[in-house]
Amino acid sequence: MSFQATPRLADGVTVVEISGRIILGEGTARLRQLLRDLLADGHRHILLNLAEVSYIDSSGIGELVSGLAAVRSHGGELKLLHLNRRLRDLLQLTRLYTVFDVHTDEEAALHSFR
Repeated sequence: MSFQATPRLADGVTVVEISGRIILGEGTARLRQLLRDLLADGHRHILLNLAEVSYIDSSGIGELVSGLAAVRSHGGELKLLHLNRRLRDLLQLTRLYTVFDVHTDEEAALHSFR
């Protein structure tokens, strides 16, 4: 399944439903472009729902870190929602779990932006 992203607004936060694979090539390029477009359109509070991500490689992890830095450099916040076990384990192994604000409940995640 290829990378798909569907943004929507909820309580002033841009929630992006992501599905498919975030891997070197199309997946990382599309994620990078998505975040650039959101920032260019003035979206500064971004929540990535990763529940339907079937696979992410090291390039995908790098793109999440790059996206976090880009959003922060624009004075915004990027948070993650519904990590699958593999992604959660990868973030813990690389010690990036503490770098990201990770949530398991959308309502709590939306509230955290206030």
